Amino acid sequence: MSATILVLDGPNLNLLGERDPETYGTDTLASVQAQLAAKFGGVRFEFFQSNWEGALIDRLHQAHRAGVDGIVFNPGALTHTSVALRDAVEAITPPVVEVHLSNIYGREDFRHHSVLAPVCSGQISGFGAFGYLLAVSFLVHGSS
Repeated sequence: MSATILVLDGPNLNLLGERDPETYGTDTLASVQAQLAAKFGGVRFEFFQSNWEGALIDRLHQAHRAGVDGIVFNPGALTHTSVALRDAVEAITPPVVEVHLSNIYGREDFRHHSVLAPVCSGQISGFGAFGYLLAVSFLVHGSS
């Protein structure tokens, strides 16, 4: 299946592979992107990372207007606090899968709640970089 998938990463994910590897793993954002491209050869990927909430909202709106087929979104710490991101996800038509490298439910209490999960197609948490592969697989093969 030919599809266009946006992989959207939020704050601090530019430090993936450097920041707390025991929690987030040793894969870099570039290596995660390369894994996706290698695994899903027929998929056109767009990758975007920002530490700024407004830039993430703008990119969600752009993806919607461009007609992408789905979005893999790791909002980082904004997961727990950003009503603005939640509203942006709710306002767009492409399905969004929320992804977290760590198991947010096995961490500090404040990380146990996602304000985005109720408006996403699903959430994948705790499988490291493999979570991105699972999310794309769902968007490409299993969203019907």
